Amino acid sequence: MARSREVYYYDHPPADFGLSGLADRLCARATLRLDGPTVLALASAAAEDEDDQLGRDVRLLLDSPLPDEVLGAVWLAAVRRCFDPAEEGTEPRAWLRRVAEVCPPRTSERNPYEVASLDAVRPTVPEGELRTTVSAEIEAAAAGLESSVAVPGIVPALLRVVHEADADLGFRLFLRAAKAYSVPVAKDQYDRLVAIGDLLAYPGVVVHEELHVRWPPIDPGRRDLGSGQFGLPHLAAVLNGSDWQLRGTVRENTESAVRADVGQTPGTQAAVLLEDAQRLLASALSGADVTAVWRAAAARSWYTGEDEFDADGRAWLEQVAQVCRKHLTEVDPVYRPVVSPARTDLTETVLREVREAARADAIEKRGGARALEDVVTTVDPDLGFRILLQILSTYDIPVTDAQNIRYGAIAEQLGISADELADWLPRRLH
Repeated sequence: MARSREVYYYDHPPADFGLSGLADRLCARATLRLDGPTVLALASAAAEDEDDQLGRDVRLLLDSPLPDEVLGAVWLAAVRRCFDPAEEGTEPRAWLRRVAEVCPPRTSERNPYEVASLDAVRPTVPEGELRTTVSAEIEAAAAGLESSVAVPGIVPALLRVVHEADADLGFRLFLRAAKAYSVPVAKDQYDRLVAIGDLLAYPGVVVHEELHVRWPPIDPGRRDLGSGQFGLPHLAAVLNGSDWQLRGTVRENTESAVRADVGQTPGTQAAVLLEDAQRLLASALSGADVTAVWRAAAARSWYTGEDEFDADGRAWLEQVAQVCRKHLTEVDPVYRPVVSPARTDLTETVLREVREAARADAIEKRGGARALEDVVTTVDPDLGFRILLQILSTYDIPVTDAQNIRYGAIAEQLGISADELADWLPRRLH
């Protein structure tokens, strides 16, 4: 019978949870005094705050055949040795029993609608398959764990947790130890770890937050960002219409868009957006044309000038560029922005798509069709194509299957994946 797994992102806020979550909170308090009663009080508070997984994690370890040396090793690695039960004369298994006592088993009552909704998205990965996958990642990071984690035997200890207790818990304890000791993780392994977290329905931050990733250099020409929109169209989506007023000021939301680098080298979104802004600023387009394209993409034609940051044309782009440069200086002080050559080989192809959309009244009625043509012909077809997609998305303008196929061919030449393109396009018409 397949194991029933939790849908963690439903039951937990966007933060680590269970035993690894408790370890995270203890590491955060490392400069304060930690003793047995304090740690137990923190565990009890977590359990009372509906972190039922903490008690379940501890009981998984207690019910396993793991010896004290293994239990002690994974505990010390997870908490960065900020509290060692042995210093208070307590063996690891006896210590975990004390934690279990303050985290009694509880069953959450769910209504039938909740049960049905959760069953539809509940992880179904078999335990044996998960053990193999998690073990491979621990072994891939073995050299870094052994050289960085100040706990002897941590790699075999983590592997034993995975195989003799629970692979899910072993994965979270592995992540916590790697974070606690800043174990470097390559980008390709980071992507695999995120995929495992998604497979197990973790809140996203459980994997990526605090993980020490060896990011590749910032490359504003990258298009495989895994997030659909990026650059100026991404900012247009963030500031679409008047919805931004519910989330803060234009400046605050611009800064948020610039910092949206989850899964990418820090500064990537800022670099791509800055390159888009620099292209337009260095072009022969008038401020009125820049304004027309921006307002068509972001549905801001209603705008009345209540926020100076959302200024017209070039003044607006200058403000955006300043935000990008500030963030890039913070995350990579040695980075020097450059503008890569425009993709002029795609000018005619993209221009035909803009004109066809305009003929179908998809763009012209929103304003900015002529200005968008000028972006394609005098600035960069790549940027023009992305703005076209954003306009289609902004107004939920359907595209035909034939258009979709042509857009896919253009996207492939630009390095935009099919999944990213699908994030951009509205529903299709046959």
